[in-house]
Amino acid sequence: MQRRELLSASLAAPLAMGAAASAAPRNGRAAGRFKLDYAPHFGMFRAHAGGDLMDQLRFMHDEGFRSLEDNGMPGKDPKTQEAIGQFLRDHEMRMGVFVAHGDFGSPTFAIPPAEARERIEADMKRAVEVAERCGATWCTVVPGSFRKDLEWDYQTANVIDNLRFAAEICEPSGLVMVLEPLNAWRDHPGLFLTKIPQAHMICRAVNSPSCKILNDLYHQQITEGNLIPNLDRGWSETAYIQVGDNPGRKEPGTGEINYRNVFRHLHRKGFTGIVGMEHGNSRGGKEGERAVIDAYVAADDFEVE
Repeated sequence: MQRRELLSASLAAPLAMGAAASAAPRNGRAAGRFKLDYAPHFGMFRAHAGGDLMDQLRFMHDEGFRSLEDNGMPGKDPKTQEAIGQFLRDHEMRMGVFVAHGDFGSPTFAIPPAEARERIEADMKRAVEVAERCGATWCTVVPGSFRKDLEWDYQTANVIDNLRFAAEICEPSGLVMVLEPLNAWRDHPGLFLTKIPQAHMICRAVNSPSCKILNDLYHQQITEGNLIPNLDRGWSETAYIQVGDNPGRKEPGTGEINYRNVFRHLHRKGFTGIVGMEHGNSRGGKEGERAVIDAYVAADDFEVE
């Protein structure tokens, strides 16, 4: 039996071998508002809900959202992490991604394993603890910048080896690292991981159910476009989706991406994972927050076949 088969047999169901097998919302579509599982983040509805995190979660739930994203979850104190996890469980909501490792200035995964292991081990062990408190299945990993003094293929080999090491830390708990390629043209020049085909190849080489792709369609519209075909090509290794329109990185309908078609395509493929609302609001105040909600209602209004 190969390593992938051994791991698949031994790990718990929430590991989600790719997008098509992502865990379904515990409440199905009980809210009746959205066909896909969209996840806002803290601060997105602050004008309506105020600064209290539980009030913000309650507002999200009342508006029909059934998941939460919080990149900054590791920076919250353990009691707050546990309180968020308890609220999500009590209201049949899911926890989306938080950032487990995201260095935008150093080659943290592209360096030889002996030099990288200490930091990677600390970050991933902390991620496992955070995930247990808040009930997360996925955590974001950005593998740092690339080196200018080393052949690209040697760097790729280092990234693969270091991700295998990180995956071994995550596997026993069922935590899934999702690798996020980020655009180099507008937001994050100099990073190692930029494209979906690159992430797909690396995940295949790591060969672990705890190492998958986060496809942020905002970044990939800038980097490579051709969003739906590239979703299909990388599907077997994709476990998580994030969105934001381009240009501007605001809610659907403010840029050039036809998110109604994208969401229809995800639904047709049977995607039951989380669609993270990784963007800002195009307008401020309650009016702007209502515009965000209305944008998702409109983009989610597609025919089901």
